[in-house]
Amino acid sequence: MTNRGPGQVASRPRRVRVRRVRATPAWWRDAIGLACWASALVVIALWVSGRGLQSLAGGPADLLTTLGRLSGLVAADLLLVQVFLMARVPMIERSYGQDELARRHRLVGFWSFNLLLVHIVLILGGYTLRDHDNLLRETWNVVTTYGGMLLATAAAIALTLVVVTSVKVARRALRYESWHLLHLYAYIGVALSVPHEIWTGADFTTSRLARVYWWSAYGVALGVIVLYRLALPLWRTLRHGLTVREVIPEAPGVVTVLLGGRGLHRMPVRAGQYFVFRFLDGPGWSRGNPYSLSASPAPDRLRVTAKAAGDGSSRLARLRPGTRVAVEGPYGRLTAERRETDRVAMFACGIGITPLRALLEELEYRPGDAILVYRAHSEADLVFRSELEQLAERRGITLYYLLGPRMQHRSSWLPESARSWSDEDAVRHLVPEIAQYDAYVCGPDRWMDAMCTAVLAAGLPAARLHQERFSW
Repeated sequence: MTNRGPGQVASRPRRVRVRRVRATPAWWRDAIGLACWASALVVIALWVSGRGLQSLAGGPADLLTTLGRLSGLVAADLLLVQVFLMARVPMIERSYGQDELARRHRLVGFWSFNLLLVHIVLILGGYTLRDHDNLLRETWNVVTTYGGMLLATAAAIALTLVVVTSVKVARRALRYESWHLLHLYAYIGVALSVPHEIWTGADFTTSRLARVYWWSAYGVALGVIVLYRLALPLWRTLRHGLTVREVIPEAPGVVTVLLGGRGLHRMPVRAGQYFVFRFLDGPGWSRGNPYSLSASPAPDRLRVTAKAAGDGSSRLARLRPGTRVAVEGPYGRLTAERRETDRVAMFACGIGITPLRALLEELEYRPGDAILVYRAHSEADLVFRSELEQLAERRGITLYYLLGPRMQHRSSWLPESARSWSDEDAVRHLVPEIAQYDAYVCGPDRWMDAMCTAVLAAGLPAARLHQERFSW
């Protein structure tokens, strides 16, 4: 790379023809957002058509009860929105990416749960006033005598467990496999809440239009779960017949798994994406783990690389050739799809090199138009070092290693040895003319926060920052 002084003007880079991947239509994202808001408006309209507004003036008991109905209906609607957000529907997943979907899923979930609590409190309060009874006796009477209420109580307990384990402190204390299993209780909560709504919900019992809407909503939700969470993964697993070919140690605690299969060129997968894998090697096979591809997909081969961070990733080193593999995916938006320029800058930290190494192999660029900045604790922690250096020599990639412990006195993407540099000045030094690049960033969350802040401060347009987080 040629270093330029501050007074020198860089010549405008010659444009090169780059093969573009078919982009996801921008209107998909808008349509999905509008559909979510529209569902809430439909629910409110159904409440109004069921004399919800008139009930507000019917006295304290009716006021509490009708507001309880409304909060319960909106809570149920948001619960279904949660299901759709995480049902792996291709249109939704490609529009948002799993990291953003997970954040939105969590936000919608907390709103749904809070409205559920409001529903419970208002309904019980309204019934208590109506029957002139005390709250505890009225609660017992509702739970034990109203249709579907025992199931609804079990649903509330299941959803409470999901919400509690979604809090950041709880997520940190749980293994990924345990957290993922517990979150399947959300489906149980949805299923158990349906009988209560059918048997005792005023909208179901008095409004044909409401029954049509809710049955349609539950039917579509069930359909997308069966299709995209069960049928499609099963079909791809059987069709491609993935098996383990080889397990290769890469660095301390890091292993690569080579997978062979048939007809993989028919699988709609691109470099930068990931799959949820289940290795059918014995107890624990049912727990899926997400792993990014660490090489550009080939017609008969996929490659993943992971660092031991839980039971699932730790068992990779013990896999034997011939082990069959069940697969979900591909997922993720860290691809060439949204690339705008002919130049790419890659910023990786630790095992975050995995998808970026695959992208460097697959993307089209001229020699000198690609830069990789790789942050690691030590030379021993550099994954794919020989591969990266061979790739850099063959394709003209500028390669930087930033080694050493993380900075102690400030939150930074730089190592302690670079503490005299500001984060954005380091970006400008390593990637001159950063505004003319597309930047891909992958690594631990805190490092990515600092890295993204630095590249934007250095002048990178926000639309050219590509990232996907794999934290849960």
